[in-house]
Parts: sequence; structure tokens; C-alpha cells
Amino acid sequence: MIKITLPDGSIKEFEKGTTPYQVSLSISEGLARNVLAAKVNQDIVALNFPLKTNAHLTLFTWNDIEGKAVFWHSSAHLLAAAVEQLYPGVKFGIGPDIENGFYYDIDFMDYPISSDDFPKIEEKMLEIAQARTKFECKEISKNNARTLFVTKNNEYKVELIEDLEDGQITLYQLGTFTDLCRGPHLFDTASIKAVKLLNTAGAYWRGDEKRKQLTRIYGITFPKKKELDDYLFMLEEAKKRDHRKLGKELELFTFSQAVGAGLPIWLPKGTELRERLEQFLKKVQKKYGYQQIICPHIGNVELYKTSGHYEKYGVDSFRPITTPQEGEFFFLKPMNCPHHCEVYAMKPHSYRELPLRYAEFGTVYRYEQSGELHGLTRVRGFTQDDAHIFCTPDQLKEEFCKVIDIILYIFKVLKFEHFTAQISLRDPEDREKYIGSDTNWEKAESAIIEAAQEKGLETITEIGEAAFYGPKLDFMVKDAIGRKWQLGTVQVDYNLPERFELEYIDSNQQKQRPIMIHRAPFGSMERFVSVLLEHTAGNFPLWLTPEQAIILPISDKYMEYAYKLKDELEENNIRVLIDERGEKTGKKIRDAEVKKIPYMLIVGEKEEVEKTVSVREHKIGDKGTMSIDDFVSMIKEKIVEELS
Repeated sequence: MIKITLPDGSIKEFEKGTTPYQVSLSISEGLARNVLAAKVNQDIVALNFPLKTNAHLTLFTWNDIEGKAVFWHSSAHLLAAAVEQLYPGVKFGIGPDIENGFYYDIDFMDYPISSDDFPKIEEKMLEIAQARTKFECKEISKNNARTLFVTKNNEYKVELIEDLEDGQITLYQLGTFTDLCRGPHLFDTASIKAVKLLNTAGAYWRGDEKRKQLTRIYGITFPKKKELDDYLFMLEEAKKRDHRKLGKELELFTFSQAVGAGLPIWLPKGTELRERLEQFLKKVQKKYGYQQIICPHIGNVELYKTSGHYEKYGVDSFRPITTPQEGEFFFLKPMNCPHHCEVYAMKPHSYRELPLRYAEFGTVYRYEQSGELHGLTRVRGFTQDDAHIFCTPDQLKEEFCKVIDIILYIFKVLKFEHFTAQISLRDPEDREKYIGSDTNWEKAESAIIEAAQEKGLETITEIGEAAFYGPKLDFMVKDAIGRKWQLGTVQVDYNLPERFELEYIDSNQQKQRPIMIHRAPFGSMERFVSVLLEHTAGNFPLWLTPEQAIILPISDKYMEYAYKLKDELEENNIRVLIDERGEKTGKKIRDAEVKKIPYMLIVGEKEEVEKTVSVREHKIGDKGTMSIDDFVSMIKEKIVEELS
């Protein structure tokens, strides 16, 4: 008999050789119907994996990331099996699961292939799936594996085999399709009920531009047809919300090849929006005792060698800048942290001064590969809402709680209502890869866990995911259409205070190292604006939106009144413009709706005589006629409500 420990801590005894599926069946038939894969100790395994020793067992369903990963990895094999039947002789590269679905890189030889071929491939995939075809695994020697794929004339698999160690090679067979794969996979294809191939792309073999370009087919599968329908609806909604599309329509930002790829240019409306976000956070930070600083965009290479950033980011950064002085090199800064350490180091500090909180909207630069650039979400120059807190170990928990308060307030104001916090801790079995004393690590980890509990956060804990210099807390936000984004991070750092020899004098007049907390509630202004733009579909909160109202005179006769109205509203700090075009009022209203302007103020003879405005609200419609004072009061009350 063997003892199996379940996630709730309960221990059950089973005969040696029992499978995870049999364990699930012993718990409930419902779980057994839905279980997809399992984790034995730290290894993800298939449901028919024989349990031979005492172990910790976790069972995964579709609701788990690990369950989806196995489901989609299996679906990649299903795609390959269907393609092989429809296009005999094609050669397969690699086919992994990805965050949403899977892909397979395929050499289609002389077969023409396009999205027009997707329906027949999908039909064949469903045919194989409905046959409840089993995934069968077998071990094979390196020599036999090489012979098999040489026979298949597949040089891609042969090359992969050369990188593997003999005795650790497995094949998976799905019907007539055999693949080189470590697995694990589903027991069979019965649970794959809905299939959609999404698009094709070119992919150089092993990412090498000098090698053959294969055809990458992306797809996604689900255990229920409705889930596929919901996903496809989300994709269509995502297209409408694409921040690149909305940014252009709303004239927020642009890119210019003349300036350089990945270097965003903020247009007037986007600049105003970004500045309002900055002022919003600066006001919050001032309340929490932060001091604003400004540091250069460059630094001497030696600064980044000291911090370790040169070693980490050197390959992904712009080349060092030379100066007229021989041997002198500067670097476009990849991070703000080293500069902030130098601010701390400028003078001695007593424990009575701590914590010190330095904040900066600092622009940093990293040379991302051109193929990885994507709108504002992946750029080469971006501004972080960076801050670094220097504190004593005893202050760590309180400072963590305060940072969490700031992040939660930002999420509340901007209506990011659904999120989880990931606590990343060190691996207790591999302490050699971390720096800092066990005592400090224990204090830091306890501080993060206790702070998250005190704030009532929904959390997940990842063992071994801590940075080498300390544990961290990352906020994973779900947007309006269900996509997850990482926004807001808090990290504990023992590394930089050590590297820069930072000190403070404690109450016993002894020199001590401060602990450094890195935090960025937005992350970067560029990425945050892109996520906010897609989350709101461009319908920003009233306090943030570039234009709060637009005045629509029904004819040129009322233009003078429109300008007087504009002056009065601007005196009350309301952002307003006038549509002076000679278009009909209906078209002006439709255009204002497209521009997502919150309020339309229609003025004509009646409004001019009575000193009123006829108000329409974006997406809602007519709000009736009101006095100018009442409209101003309504706007101010709504902004106070949004920011409270």
C-alpha cells in the first residue's frame, strides 16, 4: 500500500500501481468525469500514470491552468493527426500549448495551405476526437527514435532527437500519428468537443531566420461548444477594443518609423490623459509620504555593472553611448533602481529617518526584438511609475500594507474589480540560488503573506517563483471581457542594498543594511494605458477622459452662445470643445458618440434665451434641459464619486 496526500491535507491509502484517475474516482464520480491531468509531487502526469510510492497528488480539471495546458497540448497532437491524414508526407516541427490554445509548426512541402483549408481540418479533428482515440505513450531508445524519423524523412524531429539523452525519450501515438513528445496528454480525445483554428503565420525553424520557414497553425479547443462560442465572441470584442485601433481613432498616440519602431509618440489628447494619471498617482503618493525625484535617462556603464542590470539587460539594450573621452561609456537606463540607490547613498541615514520612499515616473529603454513589438504593450522606451522604499526589517510588513492600499485604491477608481494576488516565495529545497539570510527571508515572506491576509486579498502562492533577491507580490487583473493582465507589482530586494553598500545606523549605533521595496502600481504608463483603453473600450472615467463635453450648436447663429458657454465651463475646469462644422445636428451627435465624448450639449434658440443646455449622455441618450450651473454641479459630483 502507498499513502497519497491530497491538497486539503487528507491522506488516503491505495494499492501500489493505482492511477490518478482511480484516485479521482474514489473521491467522486463527478470529479472523475472532469479530471484531465494530475501532479505527482512536482511532476505533471497523465491520468493513467501508475503511483508506486507515497506522494502528494493534485488533480486538475478544465478550471485549472495545468488542466488547460494538458488539454491544449493534446489538441496540438490532434491537429497534427488530422493534418497528416489530409496532407500525407508533411513534416512536423514542434506543437506546444500556449496561454490560449496551441500551435503546430508544419512543413507543408508543396501543399498550398491557407485559412480556407481550416474547415476541413477542423472536421477531421472532430472526427478523430469523437472516435475517443487514445493517447498511447511508449519509451524508445535514441537510436530507434532517430531511425523512425529518418524513415519518415523528418529532419526536424531528427534534429530534436540529437539534443535528447538516451533513456529519456518517449513517443506518443494518436491513431496513426506518432510524435516525439515528453507529454503528458489526456487519456483520450473524448473530452475535446469544440475546435477552432484561428490563423496561420510563418515561423522559422527554431527561430533562426537563416533556416526554413514553416507554417504555424494556431488553434484552440474546448470541452463544450458554448465555451468556444464565448471565446469567439470575446475575440471579436477584443478586436473592437484593440488599443492600437482605439488609440488612433481617439488620437491618443502614434508611432513613426522615422522616429523608430517601438518608440511611442504621445499626441496632445493622450499626453493630457497620461499627465492626469500621473497627477492622480502623485497625489496618492504624497498622502503616503513619497518624495518625488527625477533622474537622468542615461548612466555610466559602471553604475549598471554594479547593480547587475548590465549583465541582465546588456544583450536586450541599446548599445553603450561613447563620449569624446576615451574609455568612457554611458548606457540608456533599463531600470530606475540603480539611480534611486544613488539618491539614498548621497548621505548617511539613521533608523529614525526610515522608511524613505522615493518615487519617479522614470523612462527606461530596452531593445525589444522587432517581432515582439506590439502597440503600447511591448515597446522599446517606456515610463515606469517607479518607487523604491528603503526600510528596516521591522517596517517591512507595514510598508507592504501601505503599497497594497495604494494598488487597491487605483483598482477601485479605475474599476478593475476582479483580480488575484500572486505571492511568489523561494524554493525551500534550493536555497543556494537566493541571496540574503534565512532570517530576512522568513521576515519578508511572512510580511507579504500577513499583509495579503490583512487586506483580504484573494491569493495564489507560487513556491520557487521569488526573484533571487527576494519574494514578491504581483496583481493579476481580469478585464471587462475576461482577459488577465499583470498590473501592479511589489518586490522585496536584498540584492541592491548589498551591491551598493547601502547603510543606516540602528538604535545601537551599529551599521545595518536597509531592505529595499520596489513597487509600480501601474507597471508602465504605456502598458497601463493600453490595458485601460481596452478594459474601458475607450470610455474612460469622466475625471480622466480627454474631453468631458462637446457643444453642438444647431446652426452658426448660436456659435457666439456656444463660445460663452465654453468659457464658463472651462472656468469650472470642465474640458470642452465645440463642433463648429456646418453638419446637421444628428451627424454631430453620431460623430461625438464615435469619439466617446461623455456629454453632448446641444444649443439653439431656446437654450440661448434661457441660458440652458440640452444634454445628451454618451450611450444613454437625452438627459433633458438643465441650467449651466446644474450641469457643472452634475459633472463635479460625478468626478468626486469616481475618485472616492
